[in-house]
Amino acid sequence: MRLPTKRVRGNIVMIRSGYEQRKARIEMLPLIDVVFLLLVFFIYAMLSMVVHRGLRVELPGAATADVDRYEYVGITITNDNALFVGEEPVELSSLVDAVRKRMGTPENLPVFINGDRRSDLGMAVKVLDLLKGSGIREVSIECAEEAE
Repeated sequence: MRLPTKRVRGNIVMIRSGYEQRKARIEMLPLIDVVFLLLVFFIYAMLSMVVHRGLRVELPGAATADVDRYEYVGITITNDNALFVGEEPVELSSLVDAVRKRMGTPENLPVFINGDRRSDLGMAVKVLDLLKGSGIREVSIECAEEAE
């Protein structure tokens, strides 16, 4: 290591610190922090986007409602008891075929029934019974979180 040297200029004495000889360098820790913050931001933004596959209906509320964010087949029951798989209207007699077609292969996608709060409970029970009777086991009823 070199010791600082004195240079005299007129009446001024200059002592070299060695700082002038250092090369500029990029600090990695702040760079890594920024990259991780961006990563967390984009992951959070992606997970907060809920894709709704169906018609817009007024869902009933439930205190224990939970938001699941994965692929599913959506069945919608409107307030006049019309049935839709995704956004396609279907009759009750062809519901199971439309759901199986939407599921594709392998048939492991869950099925969510979302119904308008003004629709008949009897229609939801018929849909649930048809699906369970045809061997589709993972069926849930979709609802909104209830405000306290």
